[in-house]
Amino acid sequence: MVHLSAIPAIAIALGAVLGLGAWLVIASTPRLGRARLVDRVAPYITDFSAEARAMRSRPDADPGSVLGMLIMPMLRGLRSGLNGLLGGNETVARRLRQAGVDATVERFRGEQLAWAGLAFALGAALALFAPSFVAMPPVVRAAVPAVAAVAGAVTRDWLLQRSARRRLARISSELPTMLEFLTLSLTAGEGMLEALRRVARTGSGELPTEFARVVAAVGAGVPLPTALAELRDGLEHAALSRALDQVLGALDRGAPLADVLRSQAGDARAESKRTIIELAGRKEIAMLVPLIFLILPVTIAFALFPGYLVLQAGF
Repeated sequence: MVHLSAIPAIAIALGAVLGLGAWLVIASTPRLGRARLVDRVAPYITDFSAEARAMRSRPDADPGSVLGMLIMPMLRGLRSGLNGLLGGNETVARRLRQAGVDATVERFRGEQLAWAGLAFALGAALALFAPSFVAMPPVVRAAVPAVAAVAGAVTRDWLLQRSARRRLARISSELPTMLEFLTLSLTAGEGMLEALRRVARTGSGELPTEFARVVAAVGAGVPLPTALAELRDGLEHAALSRALDQVLGALDRGAPLADVLRSQAGDARAESKRTIIELAGRKEIAMLVPLIFLILPVTIAFALFPGYLVLQAGF
């Protein structure tokens, strides 16, 4: 049995489906009459005209093209809205690079739209059929799917940000060890590229994976300074960027790389210690919350409750 309040929404949905089907049927009807001038000229200029090639490659009656004309503008509008709400394409590309995800910005935006669409469908189902939502005002019920869609898109972006932060934290923990390993390799007489190749081959973690990409890029013909600069600009990790800047400067001036990497490893160790101390300070403050709001009230209650009972019994 369908609830009476759901009948208008179902009627609107069925009417929209009927109208779209009628539109597709009319669009699929073959065109009768004389061909247009552009249709007659297009076969003769396909060699140098992209529009003519597109016209020739498109079927004469394609319902999918009409459906695409209806849906694609809405998708482009949603993507532009997501760009303004959750950051531009450059920000998303940087987060994808930091998270180590091999995906394009368009694919991530598509995933956001999918999350938003699924959340919208769940919100609409709850607003129409959940007993707790039926008694709510219509304005609230109409706003539930939109709020759910925004929450779905924001949740996908938050998951990407969390993945990027966690990977950057792992890179921070691996950086001192990797720099010391490179220093030992350079001190043993290897070159910078051979040291990177050794670290990529024997190490495991995020930084060895990034160094393996640098070695692969150099093997494909990219100069080593260019590959290191791309790694620095792609991750935008503060400590790694400083170390790579020093390495690039040493490569440019011909300075000894072992001394440069040794000093950078010491700086990375000192920064890691400072980070641990700051984290311990924040955790110490957080540990005061259960002490003040849980342990201290219970202690006071145990201290005062027997006296309270004695006073009650005496009077």
